[in-house]
Amino acid sequence: MAETVLVVGGGGREHALAWKLAQSPQIQQVLVAPGNAGTASCGKIRNSEVSVSNHAILAQFCKDHHVGLVVVGPEVPLAAGIVDDLTAAGVPCFGPSAKAAQLEASKSFSKAFMERYGIPTARYGSFTDPEQACSYIRMADFPALVVKASGLAAGKGVIVAQDQDEACRAVMDIMKDRAFGSAGETVVVEELLEGEEVSCLCFTDGSSVSAMPPAQDHKRLQDGDLGPNTGGMGAYCPTPQVSQEMLQQIRETVLQRTVDGMREEGTPYVGVLYAGLMLTKQGLKVLEFNCRFGDPECQVLLPLLQSDLYEVILNTVSGKLASNAPVWRQDASAVTVVMASAGYPGSYKKGVKITGLSQVQDSGVQVFHAGTALKEGAVVSSGGRVLTVTAVRPSLEAALEAANQGLAAVGFPGAVYRRDIGHRAIAHLNQRRGLTYKDSGVDIAAGNKLVDMIKPLAKATSRAGCNAELGGFAGLFDLKAAGFVDPILVSGTDGVGTKLKIAQACGQHCALGQDLVAMCVNDVLAQGAEPLFFLDYFSCGRLDVDVAAAVVGGISKACEMAGCALLGGETAEMPGVYAPGEYDLAGFCVGAVERGALLPRLGDIAEGDLLIGLASSGVHSNGFSLVRKVLERANLGYSSPAPFGQSGQTVGQVLLTPTKIYSRLLLPILRSGAVKAYAHITGGGLLENIPRVLPHGLAVDLDASQWSIPPVFSWLHEEGGLSEEEMARTFNCGLGAVLVVAPMEAQSVLRQLQAHEEAWIVGSLAHKHQGAEPVVVRNLRPSLLNAGPAPSGELAVDSNASLKKTRVAVLISGTGTNLQALIEQAKRPSSAAEIVVVISNRPGVQGLKRASLAGIQTRVVDHKLYGSRAEFDGTIDGVLEEFGVELVCLAGFMRILTGTFVKKWNGKLLNIHPSLLPSFKGVNAQKQALQAGVRVTGCTVHFVAEEVDAGAIVVQEAVSVLGSDTEDSLSDRIREAEHRAFPAALELVASGTVRLKEDGHVTWKSNSQS
Repeated sequence: MAETVLVVGGGGREHALAWKLAQSPQIQQVLVAPGNAGTASCGKIRNSEVSVSNHAILAQFCKDHHVGLVVVGPEVPLAAGIVDDLTAAGVPCFGPSAKAAQLEASKSFSKAFMERYGIPTARYGSFTDPEQACSYIRMADFPALVVKASGLAAGKGVIVAQDQDEACRAVMDIMKDRAFGSAGETVVVEELLEGEEVSCLCFTDGSSVSAMPPAQDHKRLQDGDLGPNTGGMGAYCPTPQVSQEMLQQIRETVLQRTVDGMREEGTPYVGVLYAGLMLTKQGLKVLEFNCRFGDPECQVLLPLLQSDLYEVILNTVSGKLASNAPVWRQDASAVTVVMASAGYPGSYKKGVKITGLSQVQDSGVQVFHAGTALKEGAVVSSGGRVLTVTAVRPSLEAALEAANQGLAAVGFPGAVYRRDIGHRAIAHLNQRRGLTYKDSGVDIAAGNKLVDMIKPLAKATSRAGCNAELGGFAGLFDLKAAGFVDPILVSGTDGVGTKLKIAQACGQHCALGQDLVAMCVNDVLAQGAEPLFFLDYFSCGRLDVDVAAAVVGGISKACEMAGCALLGGETAEMPGVYAPGEYDLAGFCVGAVERGALLPRLGDIAEGDLLIGLASSGVHSNGFSLVRKVLERANLGYSSPAPFGQSGQTVGQVLLTPTKIYSRLLLPILRSGAVKAYAHITGGGLLENIPRVLPHGLAVDLDASQWSIPPVFSWLHEEGGLSEEEMARTFNCGLGAVLVVAPMEAQSVLRQLQAHEEAWIVGSLAHKHQGAEPVVVRNLRPSLLNAGPAPSGELAVDSNASLKKTRVAVLISGTGTNLQALIEQAKRPSSAAEIVVVISNRPGVQGLKRASLAGIQTRVVDHKLYGSRAEFDGTIDGVLEEFGVELVCLAGFMRILTGTFVKKWNGKLLNIHPSLLPSFKGVNAQKQALQAGVRVTGCTVHFVAEEVDAGAIVVQEAVSVLGSDTEDSLSDRIREAEHRAFPAALELVASGTVRLKEDGHVTWKSNSQS
C-alpha cells in the first residue's frame, strides 16, 4: 500500500528530503509543513498548513490524513519532543527523542557526554556566570577563544574570537545582553582548534550505525573563507581528505561510541546523527553534534544515496539497520552552492522575484528551495538563504563547474554566492608531498596511542613478583618474591584459531582475550603450575586502535581472572599481509611449580582411578574451521537466530562464548595432592588429550551420559553429519578439563569443584589391552541426541530434563548487585531460568549496564512519566507480555506494585527482603534488627502478596549479628547472603521444584524420578 509521508520544515534540507522520498515507489504523496515555493506543488510533493508546533493537532492531522511516517528536518521541533509526542499518539516519526536531542540542544550536556565516554573533543569549560567564563578565558593554558551559547541558536550561536578581549565581549553579549535569548543562559568556552572541518553523518537505529560519505560545509560568506559566519554557503561530498581508514576511525570512536553511550544512559538515539569534526595534527576532534541532517550537507548527501530513503528510514526505526545498510554512489561527487539575499547574514529584503528556475532544471542541475515563497504566481525570496543549486558529476571539479553554470542561469537582484566551494578538496587532490612511514601503512602514532591505552590495563594485573609495568625491552619476574622455594618453570603458547574469523565478522573482539589467556593458562595447569605472567602477540595489516585495545583489554581482564600478570606483548602492523579488518593473535604463558608438586604423577596413577570432568562453556577455542564449514552447509550466518543456545541469541553470540579459565578454581585442589593428573581438553578433543597425562598401559573409559553436553554440540553432530569419533576427536563435547583422582578422594574433590563450577564423575581408568583404543566414549551418540543437564554425581536434584527454560524478567531501580547474581546463575548451562529482559523505573542506572553487558535486553519505564500507579504498572505488564515472561524477580525495585498487578502475577512474582521474615518487615530492616538486639538476622526470598513482605517464603539464609556491627557492616554481609539465596530461589521456582498453591502456601515437588 502506497504511503503518505509528512516532512516537517521549510528549508533547503526539507526540500531535499521531500525530493528523495518522492522517488520511492512505496510513497504516494509527500506533504511538507510548512514547506516553501519549491515544495508547493511538484509531482508527489505538496505543502501543508498544519501546525507543527502543536503536537496534539499534528498527531490528529496525521491520523485523519493517513500519514504513515513523519520525517523531522530541523532541530527545534526535535528538542521540543515532537518525536516523543507523535510516537506516543501512535504516529511513526523519524528522529531522536527530546532527551537524545540534548546532544545538539545543550552544548553543555554534549561536552560533558563526550568527556564521559572518551570521545575526542576540544578542552572546554561550561559557565552560567559571565565573570567566571571570562576568568576561564584569561587563565586557560590554551587559546580559549571559541564561545558558544549552550542552547539552540539557529546555527548562529558560535563566536570564534581573535583574542581574549573579543572572547570576553562575546560572553557578555550572549549572557548579559542576551544576544541569543535563553539559549545563552549557559555558555561553553572552548579551545580554538586548528585544522580542517568535516561533517560526518550516520543513520542509527539505537544500536548500530551506518556512516554516510563525509561532507564539508563552507560557513564563511565569501570566497577564500572570508567574511562573516553564516548557516552555510555550500557543501561538497565526499571529502578526499577523509580516507577510508579515517572514516572507519570516526565511525568507531565517535559515531558508534556516541550511540553506545546514549543507549547505556537509557536514552537510545534513533535517527540521523551529525558529528562536526576538526581534523587537527593531534587527531580528529568533535566540534559539535547535530541531531538531524545538516543544511546544506543534506543537499549533497541525498543525491548520492542510491538506496530508497523511505526504506532506509523504515529499517532505521525498526532496528534492522545492521542487516540493511544503505548503498551510496561510489562513482560521483556532489556540490551544492547557496544563493543568499543581499545583506545576509544581517538584515535583508524579502519578496525579491527569482528568475531562470526552469532553465537551470533543464541543465541537469537540481535546485532546492530554502527561503522562497509564491506571490501572485511568481517565486520570490522570503529568507536569508534562498536557494541551493546542486550538481552531481563524476569528479569534484566537474560538479563545481556544473553548479556554477547553474548559478549563472538563476537570478535575483543582489544575490550573494561563492564560486569556490570545494577549494580545499581540490587543493588536497593536487598537492604532492614526501612519503612517510604512515603512507606505507604503518602508523607509529596509533601504536603509541595503543600502548598508552593498555598500560593501565596491564598495571591492574600486577601480582607478587611482578609490577606489570609496560614500556621496557623485556619484563622481569621475581620467583622468590612470589614465594617459590625450589621451582620448575613451565611455559605454554597457543592461539585461538579461526574463532578469530567469527569475532571479526561479528565485530566482537573483547572475549577473544579470555580465549587466548585460557588456552595458555589451562595448558600450564597440566603440570600443576601456577600461571605467573602472560605475553601477547597481535598482528594486523592496519592497526585499528579500538579493536586492538578491546582485544588487549580482554586479555588483561582474563589475566586478572587467572591470577597472572600481563607482563608485555608485541603489536605488529604489517601492510599487505592481512586483509582489511583481519588480525591474528598468539599468547605465551609462563608458570611455576615446586619440584615436588609437578604433575602428572605418573607413578601414582592406577587402574580404577576415577575421572572428574569440569564443564566447558561451549566450543571453547578449538574446531572452529569445522564449525564454520557446518554453518556454511546449513546456510546460517553469524547474525542468524541460533538453533542452539539460549532463546534470543544469535549464532555468533553462542559461538563467541569465551573459554573457561580454571586456574583459580583448580590450584588449591591441585596443591592439596588429591589430584594425580589434569588434562586440558583442547585441540584433539576427548580422544587425544586425556592419554597425554597417563602412563602407558592404562585406557580411558568415559560415559557421556554422566555430563551435560551443550546444545551446540548436538546441532553440529546432526547438521554436519559428524560421526561420534569425529566429535570426540575434534571437540571437548562439554568437558573443558578432566582430573584423575583416587576413588577415596573423588567425592571430596567433586564437592569442592561443584561449589563453584559444574562437575561430574565422568569415567574411570582401566587396563589397556593390546590393540585396544586408548579412549572409549560410551553413550556419546544418545547423549548428543538428548543434550541437557546431567546428574551432579552426588546430590539428587530435579534435573528438569526438558531444554525449555522459564522466561524471567528482573525489575530493578539501582546498581543491580542482586541482578548480577541472578544473571550468573541463569548463565549456567543447567539452569532452568533464562533472563529475557531487565526493566528499570529509573534511566541510566548501573543495573541496566550490567544487563547490556550480559547481552540481555533492557527497558526503562520511568515512573515519573506516569500519572498513576495503575498506569505505570500497566506499562510494565505490557513489557512483560511483550517478552513472554513467566516469572518476575524484584531485585532492588523501589516501587510498590498495585494489587491488580500482584493478583495477575500471583505465584510468578519473587522478592528478596533483608531480614528473616516475618521479623522486621518494611524499610530499614537492618536498623530494626540492631535496635531489637537480635543475634541472628538474614534474608528471605518470598512470593509477593498484596500485603508488603507477607508472601509465602521460598528460601531463607541466616546471618549472625556481631557485637561490633554497624548498619553498613550488617547490610554488607546480608547482601552477600542475598547473592546466594536469590539465585537458589530462582532455580527452585523456575524448575518447578517450588510453586505457590491456591491457598497461598508453597508446595515442593518430589525429587524422585518416574
